[in-house]
Amino acid sequence: MGSIGRILRPGVSSGPDEARPQPSRADGLIREYEASGKGWFWETTRDGALAYISEGVADTVGREVADLLERPFVDLISSESQGAAAPSERTLGFYLSSHVAFQDLIVRAKTKNETWWSISGRPIHDEIGRFHGYRGFAADLTKMRQSEVELDRLARQDSLTGLPNREVLRHALDDAMVSAVRRKRLCSVFLLDLDRFKAVNDTLGHPAGDMLLRLVALRLSDKVGNLGQAGRLGGDEFEVVLPGLSSRAELSELAQAIIDSLSRPYPINGTNVSIGASIGIVTSDYDDRTSDDLMRDADLALYAAKAAGKGTYRFFSPDMHEVARERQLMESDLRVALENDQLRVVYQPVVNTSTEAVTGFEALIRWDHPEHGPISPTEFIPLAEEIGLINEIGEWVLRTACAEAARWPEHIMIAVNLSPVQFKAHALPSLVQMVLSDSGLAAKRLELEITEGVLLNNDEHVHDMIGRLKAIGVKLALDDFGTGYSSLSYLLRVPFDKIKIDQSFVRGASAPESRNAALIRAMVGLATDLDMQTTAEGVETQDELILIRKLGCSHIQGYIFGKPMPASEASKLAASESAVRPDGFKKARETRIRLIRGALLHFADRVRSARLRNISTGGALVECREELPVGAQIKLDFAAGSTVDGTVVWTKGLHSGVKFTEPFNLKLLQQVK
Repeated sequence: MGSIGRILRPGVSSGPDEARPQPSRADGLIREYEASGKGWFWETTRDGALAYISEGVADTVGREVADLLERPFVDLISSESQGAAAPSERTLGFYLSSHVAFQDLIVRAKTKNETWWSISGRPIHDEIGRFHGYRGFAADLTKMRQSEVELDRLARQDSLTGLPNREVLRHALDDAMVSAVRRKRLCSVFLLDLDRFKAVNDTLGHPAGDMLLRLVALRLSDKVGNLGQAGRLGGDEFEVVLPGLSSRAELSELAQAIIDSLSRPYPINGTNVSIGASIGIVTSDYDDRTSDDLMRDADLALYAAKAAGKGTYRFFSPDMHEVARERQLMESDLRVALENDQLRVVYQPVVNTSTEAVTGFEALIRWDHPEHGPISPTEFIPLAEEIGLINEIGEWVLRTACAEAARWPEHIMIAVNLSPVQFKAHALPSLVQMVLSDSGLAAKRLELEITEGVLLNNDEHVHDMIGRLKAIGVKLALDDFGTGYSSLSYLLRVPFDKIKIDQSFVRGASAPESRNAALIRAMVGLATDLDMQTTAEGVETQDELILIRKLGCSHIQGYIFGKPMPASEASKLAASESAVRPDGFKKARETRIRLIRGALLHFADRVRSARLRNISTGGALVECREELPVGAQIKLDFAAGSTVDGTVVWTKGLHSGVKFTEPFNLKLLQQVK
């Protein structure tokens, strides 16, 4: 066994040159321990050369034991050992020359494969105190070190994409801000959000969604390159820290390059998947803003980019804080609007195309804000969905509409819109039954309108929900057909009673150059073959009415037969047995959309918060907090992918009429969801 056996024996230490003892029980235990691979023993002479080494160590370093004896112990240790410890860590060579005991010295072996040891040793002295060398033992830490490295990697990397995670990005931004101040330069941050990712996840499944995120990470890293550090915050949100980039032109170029790259199709499971990306950009300044402040500002810029139609980027502007504050105020106001009787239901007639008789009404919600006046549903309904009020508001609309319709003649229908959030509630069929029972309205007179977005989750819940609603006896209508994720499979799977052709197809359909008429004809033909009714929405002019009749739509809903009206007027119209006289211009004037939408107004080197009240291709009605002079040259930032130039042509108080310098494409507004 050799002199190492004396390590386990009590008594006076002696030099390595003394006679070796006979094998003993202790020697057997030592051999068992060495053979286990968990540790080994060593002994050196007074000059640090190996006098004994376990055979397992020789195998690890790829040498014979005889080749290692009488060689310096430190020759087995890699110079990279210090990389794992503090720079001031004392080395094995230091301890062997200092003649002091040491314990748990972590070193890396000089081997091809990464090997780590924890070495302990004590000096050997004879009876009169003369130094004769060292004896000690060591443990193999390789697996533990590899586990530590892996845990450290997992703690720093996103497990799905391999990109740096939130914590690493936080430190990177902190370092970039400190460095920027020291170098008297600025740093920048991109906050990215993928557009339409949820639709991919829902339709193709989570494995496809995970694959898509990995491909996005590769493209993002490729575009950022050495300019900064790209990472994933979670979900479909990414961040890019740019320590040395602050030029607006360079940031714009990089942002657009990222958007273009991420918007290219992705081949996933034999399908080409297309998504988009929106980016919020913020640049540091020589102020007291922290990394948290910068991320908050980037988030506001991202929100502005998504509100501008998605697939674009926006730079942070201080006025965005005002927009966010107004949104918070609107959220607070919406929470009390229902109990303060600020919400009301209006009813727009639906007319039989052939007889022009009223067959029903659609219930539409309105919000009369005590300070800001009417608030568009396109503005407060998404907010209600986001803050969890939509179920409460939706139930109130359903109860109000059914109670009113119960007073009408029995052949008059009532249509009520269902939010996708409402549709997810398992208690929806029970609620519908309860409302019908409380109001006394026959189930066949209630028509529930759902959008195509509800059908993206082709799962058991969707089919179960539709089956339970149909079992009650209510009608189902597919709203805004042709504007979302239209698929003929929806019409085959779901027993709709009606499809509603969106007004975007109706408007301008009578123009000679328009191809909308062909699309409407195809929709009507498809619905007829599937025994479904059709309603054309947004009919306003005589030309459109004639065309819709010619194309065979069974019902019409639009201003030409009546605007949304209060319950009292709807009741009178429902009771009337005479046909409704169409009232509208012969030809369509320039399309003007009524809305309330936040915007940023640039004028005289300042950015102001503003609201759009209506808009056409040629101009808009703008409400601003201060009066604008006639002739003012302004820029509006709302939904065009870039600012829209215009001139103030009239002003009345805080309202101004703005004429656009170039025609505005109204279809850009339809991209905002």
